[in-house]
Amino acid sequence: MKPGSKSRALTIGDLLRPHWKLLSLGVAAVIGEGVANLLDPWPLKIVLDSVMGAKSKGGWLNDWIAKVSGGDQMLILKLAVAGTLVIAAVGALCGYAEKYTTVSVGQGILHNLRRTLYAQIQRLSLSFHNQSRTGDLISRATGDIDTLQSFVTSGLLGTLINMLTLLGIVGVMFYLNWHFTLIALSITPVLFLVVFSFTRRIRQATREARKKEGEIVSVIQEVLSAIRVVKAFAREDDEQRRLEEESLESVGIALRARSLKGLLVLLVEILVAIGTALVLWFGAKLVLDGSLSAGSLVVFIVYLGKLYKPMQELSKMTDTYTKAAVAYERINEILATERDVEDIPRARTLKSVKGKIEFENVAFAYENGEPVLKSVSFCVEPGTVAAFVGPTGAGKSTVISLIPRFYDTTAGVIKIDGVDIRQYTQKSLRDHMSFVLQETILFHAPVWKNIAYGKPQATHEEVMRAAQLANADEFIEKMPEGYDSMLGERGQTISGGQRQRIAIARAIIRDSPILILDEPSSALDAASESLVFEALERLMKGKTCIVIAHRLSTIRHADRIYVIDDGVIAEFGSHDELIAANGRYQRLVEAQSEPEQASASPASVSESPAKTPEQH
Repeated sequence: MKPGSKSRALTIGDLLRPHWKLLSLGVAAVIGEGVANLLDPWPLKIVLDSVMGAKSKGGWLNDWIAKVSGGDQMLILKLAVAGTLVIAAVGALCGYAEKYTTVSVGQGILHNLRRTLYAQIQRLSLSFHNQSRTGDLISRATGDIDTLQSFVTSGLLGTLINMLTLLGIVGVMFYLNWHFTLIALSITPVLFLVVFSFTRRIRQATREARKKEGEIVSVIQEVLSAIRVVKAFAREDDEQRRLEEESLESVGIALRARSLKGLLVLLVEILVAIGTALVLWFGAKLVLDGSLSAGSLVVFIVYLGKLYKPMQELSKMTDTYTKAAVAYERINEILATERDVEDIPRARTLKSVKGKIEFENVAFAYENGEPVLKSVSFCVEPGTVAAFVGPTGAGKSTVISLIPRFYDTTAGVIKIDGVDIRQYTQKSLRDHMSFVLQETILFHAPVWKNIAYGKPQATHEEVMRAAQLANADEFIEKMPEGYDSMLGERGQTISGGQRQRIAIARAIIRDSPILILDEPSSALDAASESLVFEALERLMKGKTCIVIAHRLSTIRHADRIYVIDDGVIAEFGSHDELIAANGRYQRLVEAQSEPEQASASPASVSESPAKTPEQH
């Protein structure tokens, strides 16, 4: 499945089709190996019947050997020895070819499946990731794929070998003595019934075990990602107990599955022993009666071992099969998941943007939740700065999540330059936007690479200029290796303010017409804040900027400020207009104890009164 294509489950054919040439070679090798297995006991039969003088009933093989050798027993012995070597060599070569092809195909499937699953996980909507556990997704992308690869390597063609061997041996045994063959196969129905009944129970137990393993990975991932919080609250012992509880549950489930597997192997071995005893009893009597040659009995005994061995292998491989089946189900659950935000058929590529953003009666609710936005309408003109303020949970972050289509509206329309954003592909839409998100996420990579993440083709000079504009160069140059310094995972090796400035540099270097800032001044000290906003003001010229602000001092110069409360726009206007209106904005300012923002000049207040949403 190509990234970006419609979600659908993978079939076994989808996995194997790209490797059909290697698989064809593997099947040929399997056939050769199966033929070698069938021929393996015949040189011994020839020696017993034609060299050691045991009773012989004749037959085409004995007649042919007698004719070719002229009765020369040494020549027959040499032919038998040579035949043994040739059969062994052919079997070994075919076995090597089969192992080589299965390993190659297994690695190819591992790569393709990992790439496909990773692409699918990335393309799924944020709503999916909000509800999923990261550890479980990691478990599916690693452990489950490894399980499938192991099955292909050790079980796929191995099963074909066992099936061909079974069919070939049964055919030859029927040719030699069909009565005797029926005796040898008398336990087969019971054997397959036992294997079938146990396989279903083992698969269910394995499914539960894999689910629990995913939960354990999620617990570990969650704790490690929040290790500072764990240490700050001294909860190491509690987290240890939580993991031990999950682990003990996993052990219990695994032991139940293992007991079923062990019991299956035990029953199969008992049935095989019964079958072997039957063959020895009746076979010896037939040889004594002269109705079966000693060589034929030896062939039967050898074939019996070869016949029951695949059956035993199939029972022992139940673990591999069930694990692979469960892994296949878990992977397909992700691959078959549709994303909530999907490009419409024939969606256009957004090539140029002026920057006008319009919300027309937009409503939005998260899945099974209360409406977050209720009929919100506003217009941000190109090149202007619009700020959104309001209490926590009012819907500010939702507004900026809808503009790049991280989510789709429940009702209403969002337009850019007068066109519904759903008419464009998501990638081309987001290519014209830069972000500084509320949670600063950096990668385990050099500083320059984190900055250039917004523009991978950026030159070193562009990276340095963006860092200077974001006031980040002063601490980067003091780092041991400067811009080549490696950052820790999630940027934990630098301070919060430094992480924020690198994130701002990442947005600056993108130089897109629309800039979305989710509290860009968080974690900045006063000096850095003023320098950063001076740089951002230069960057914002001619661009549309959406700012989510918690610290109201950062947005007093915005062209328009929207106050969101309970999912609606309660009031909007400039800073001075909203102060003069003495409404919600004024109360927010007072709550932050910043009296200097409340001291609007009388002239500006009288000239431009605040507007209500109805006047918009």
